[in-house]
Amino acid sequence: MRREAMLPRVAILFSGTGTTMEYILEHLHQKEVMAAVALTNNPSAEGIVIAQRYKIPLEVIDSREFESRELFDQKVVEVLRGYDPKLTILAGFMRILTPVFTDVIPAINLHPSLLPRHKGVGAILKSYEDGYTEGGASVHWVTSKLDGGGIIMRHSIQKSTLSFEEYEEKIREIEKTLLADAIRSVLY
Repeated sequence: MRREAMLPRVAILFSGTGTTMEYILEHLHQKEVMAAVALTNNPSAEGIVIAQRYKIPLEVIDSREFESRELFDQKVVEVLRGYDPKLTILAGFMRILTPVFTDVIPAINLHPSLLPRHKGVGAILKSYEDGYTEGGASVHWVTSKLDGGGIIMRHSIQKSTLSFEEYEEKIREIEKTLLADAIRSVLY
């Protein structure tokens, strides 16, 4: 049996540039996990090119074509089940998922703040401007509550001497390795 066949299968969901997905593919795919599918809700997502370059099966499900979030989530669940992933990874997937998804698909998400602080969009700026001396990134289980699932792992950085640009760069540096560590933690 080929080694790849024994690796845990994962699905990667993305909406934009795909840089986080690319990190996972570069560092974990065919080494520690098998990327069974990459799925996007955005037909013009730049990350589509990355999935194609790595020859990952790609599914494009345009969320704008569905009358409700539940109907979209139902379609995503149906498609993911066909690939049988052990874990689904939200890597810049810009959708709030409903219980139609969250009750049946084990999934984790990367968020650029120390949860439970600064849920939702704009978290890096909110974190930079708050009164705390440190900020960071978190990986958590996906639930239907926005950034509300159990925290798997967090990494903090001191921000007191950093400009916003430096802080944002540091967050971007740590979050991809944090996600990779969290994937390992969950699967192994």
